[in-house]
Order: sequence, then C-alpha cells, then structure tokens
Amino acid sequence: MAFTHSPAHPLHYDPIKKSLGDVFNRTPWLRRLFYHLLDLLLLRTWHVHRELRAWSKGRTQEQLTILDAGSGYGQYTYWLAGQSPKWEILAVDVKEEQVADSNRFFREIGRVNAQFAVQDLVLYQQPNTFDLALSVDVMEHILEDVEVFKNIHASLKDGGMLLISTPSDQGGSDVHSDGETSFIEEHVRDGYNIHEIQQKLRTAGFERIEAQYSYGEPGQISWRLSMKYPIQLLGASKWFFLLLPFYYLVTFPFCLLLNWLDASTKHESGTGLIVKAWK
Repeated sequence: MAFTHSPAHPLHYDPIKKSLGDVFNRTPWLRRLFYHLLDLLLLRTWHVHRELRAWSKGRTQEQLTILDAGSGYGQYTYWLAGQSPKWEILAVDVKEEQVADSNRFFREIGRVNAQFAVQDLVLYQQPNTFDLALSVDVMEHILEDVEVFKNIHASLKDGGMLLISTPSDQGGSDVHSDGETSFIEEHVRDGYNIHEIQQKLRTAGFERIEAQYSYGEPGQISWRLSMKYPIQLLGASKWFFLLLPFYYLVTFPFCLLLNWLDASTKHESGTGLIVKAWK
C-alpha cells in the first residue's frame, strides 16, 4: 500500500488527551467520573468489558495476576482492580507523568492491588507471571509489534490469555483509501488485517487465537459522534471544551444506544478488532 499524501490536518491526539486528563485529574472524584464517562462513551470499552466479564466468570476469588500492557489513563486497571481485591494488576506505560499520576490516584482511593510502572513493551518481559494480559488501543502505536507479542507470550503463564483491542484495516484509523493516512497522527499503522494479526500472534508463539470485528455500522456512527467530531473541534479551539457538556447532552443518548447495538451484534466487517490469544 502506497501513501501519497497526508490529510490537510492530521490530528495530534496526545496533546488533546493530556489536556482532558489534566482537567479530570484535579480531584479523585473527577477522575472517577472521567473513568465512568469513558466506560460509557468509548465503544471499545463495551467490547473489552464484555470479554473481561467472560474471562473472569467464577474467578473473582482466585489469586490472579494481570498485566495492563499500555495502560494509558488507567481506566481498565481501575475497572479490573474493582472486580476482586485478590487480583494483582501491574499496569505499564512509557509515559512517566501518566504512570506517576495513576500511582498517586490509586493510592489516594485505596486501590492497593494495582501498581503502575514505566516500561517499554518492546523490551519488557516477565516470564510465566501473568494469567491475563490486556492491550487496548496500543499495538497501532508500536512498530515492533511481533516483539511485543513475543514478550507478552513469554510473560503469560500456561493457559494465560492476551486480549487485544485495535483498529482494523477496514477504516480503523479513519483511513478509507490508499491516498489517506491516519486520522490520529500517533498511529504507526492504519489498522490490522484480521488474518495478519493472527499470523503475527502465531509467529510469537500463540496457538489458539480468536478474532472478531467490532465497530460495525452502529459503532462507526457512535465513534464519529462521541469521539471524532469533539476531538476535531477541541483540536481547532480549546474554547470548545466549554461547549462539550451541551454537545454530549444532545448526542449521549444516541451514542449509548449505538454502543449497545454494536456490542450486542456480530459483524462481518468493522473498523475495530477484538482478538483473544491463549498461551
């Protein structure tokens, strides 16, 4: 695939994420609210939580060790840490400030079964340690993806599962033709082919792999309403932050319905992928 030009205004997603994080990081209450809003608005969270509930059924009393590989704001670690005090979660990310903020927040709210650490997934390996590894919207940012898959495979216990959420090549980074590049500039690839990611996981040592599409038609509409358009407007002017509550007051009910439809439906194609792989 040859890319001939960039979009006129590629989006620098990270600075906008940081600005939002700074606002909601002011008090523990605001950060909890932020997590709950992300859980409702982000369609990938609906799909990831569905898979995590299936994985955890009947296991809340077990002593389990979980790796959140590329933890970002820490919303998945927060959710997992709340499912069982017996689960120990290690959340790793390359961003030092974000890791420090998350450690501080988790100590403030008394979630002692989660720890954040600065690690590079291309280099990080902890052999035979984890029952579950989680990678949500991470792999599209890492060029050396097979190395990461190998490290996670080595770090899982026998029978351990890796759960991945990532854009697909069906328009997952809002790329719909060879002449376009990613809507989000920090992506190093514009989405995985469903067979390609399965082959890369096999190369890394995984044998049992299940992959399915997410973000079908309902999800794509929801994503534009809940994420793409607001982020584009915030990218144009931070003043739009003042209008965000009113914007979501109108769009929020529609997004919830669309997210529910997408998470409840099997899709022949979609702009996202949910992949499970077992060691």
